[in-house]
This record gives sequence, structure tokens and C-alpha cells, in this order.
Amino acid sequence: MPAARARLQSAALHKLGLGAAHFGLDRAGPHGRGRLSDAEAMAAVALAADAGVRLIDVSARYGDAESVLGRVLPAAPPSPPPFRIVTKTAPIALGVQMVESAARASLQKMRVEAARALLVHAPSDLLGPEGESLWGRLNRLKDEGLYEAIGIAATVADDPVCLARRFKPDIMQVPTSLLDQRLIDDGSLSTLAEMGVEVHLRSVFQQGLLFLHRAGLPASLIDAGPRLSRIQRTIAEAGADPMQAALAFAMNRPEASAVIVTVGSAAELRAILAAAAAPSPNLDWAALKLTDPVALDPQVWAA
Repeated sequence: MPAARARLQSAALHKLGLGAAHFGLDRAGPHGRGRLSDAEAMAAVALAADAGVRLIDVSARYGDAESVLGRVLPAAPPSPPPFRIVTKTAPIALGVQMVESAARASLQKMRVEAARALLVHAPSDLLGPEGESLWGRLNRLKDEGLYEAIGIAATVADDPVCLARRFKPDIMQVPTSLLDQRLIDDGSLSTLAEMGVEVHLRSVFQQGLLFLHRAGLPASLIDAGPRLSRIQRTIAEAGADPMQAALAFAMNRPEASAVIVTVGSAAELRAILAAAAAPSPNLDWAALKLTDPVALDPQVWAA
């Protein structure tokens, strides 16, 4: 890759992070397929490395995704790149000691001595009777130098700002997209950033909803169909496609330090990289959001 092109891509993609959920889990959504093979995962990691993507997001709850990552990382050409790996905790139902042990085992599975961050996968784990003990164990892992930072992966319903004020995480991962702007509208994203929290955005494609045509919507989303069609038409009239618009929206959020995109193949990642590096379309972002509660909850309509 020519040096000038590499610098351009690096500047355009510095926020992008590779979501590795499908290294260990079946691909969800309306076009879901099986999990990636090791060869597919290796190709995705190599492509990310070549494009200058340096953040990989995984979890102990994503099947054997951490082990797959450990197998494919050393094969990324030309040598293991300096990926910043963010992983997440095992369930608190296993007990605090087992969560800590699993966090240590995560590093062994990924074949790394330390990782960028360890996030609590489910905020409810922190809000139960063992929550304070769990947070203390995570801080101990940080103090040992095994994880540079600790944090929380939250949903809108979890009240991310309240969690941040109580636990003072280094990082918070939250869902925000062109279609789901609730954490922008209520000031949560800006508040988190003002508190010094490193904000990672996830679900930026809203489980693929932005790519669905009205005729192909599931029955639960019929009411959102007309609004979604208008949004898609507005994007097209601006000379952009939905993927380009979704990525431009997320990557241009000043509060966001990272934008996580989960891919189902190297081909999908290649399309994402091209869309992310494209010029940002001239759109009124605030006019493109959805308010339908079902459409904003992929766990309901994509089930």
C-alpha cells in the first residue's frame, strides 16, 4: 500500500474498531449465518491490520471468540500488529472469583500478556450484592497491569451516566447510531465525555435495520416502515448509501473515542473500510433518527 494512501486511511479510520463477536458466535439478524471459520477470522484481522485498524473488541461470552483471536492474531501480516484488545467479563453467576479467573484466562486464550481493557459485560452484575466486590477485583487486575483500563458495556436502559458516576469507569461502551440517538438527545454522551470517560460506540448499524427495505421488514417493524423509508431516501438523495451515512454519523461524534463494527466476513469489513474512508455526506443527522421503541430495541425485533 503506498505510504500516502496508508496515511489517508489511518487518519480516516483511527476510531474504527473490529468487533469479533462472530469469531465465536453465529451471525445474528435477518441474514444471519454461522460463525466465521478460523480462515475467515484470519482474513478479517489481516485486512484490519493492513487498513490501520488497531482496536479489537471481544468478550468471554462470545463462545470461543477469544481462543479464535489467539489463533489468528499471530498470523496477521507482516507480524503481530499492536492491536488494542478490549474484552468483557464472564457472568457474575459463576461467582466473583470465577469472573476474575476467567479474566486472567482470557489473556491466555488470546495469547497476550496484557490487554487494553476489561469491561463488565452486563451492568446488572455490578448492581447486585456482589457488585462492589466484582469492581474491586477488576481494579486489582488493572493494578497488576493485566488490563490498562476497566469499564462497563451498558445499554440505554442501564443509565450509563448513573453507572459512570457510581463506579468511575475508564471506558464505557454504549449503543448509539444514526437511527438511535437517545444518548445524544438526553446529553448522556456529552456528560460521559466531560467526566473523562473514554466512550466506545457500538450497534452503529442498528442490527442491520438501516439496510432493510420496507417490504422486507419483520411484522414487528411495520409501523416504523414509512419513517425508515424516508430516512433511506434522504440518504440516497444526499449521494450516500446507508453504510456510509451510519459510519460517518458515528465516527464524527466528538464524544466517541472508538466505533465498534462487528463483521461477518472479510468482505463485509472491506465494504465497511471503504465506506468509512469515504467523504462524509451532507446530512441533517438529527432529522434521521427513529423514535419507535420496538425499532430501537433489536433484541425484540431481531429475535
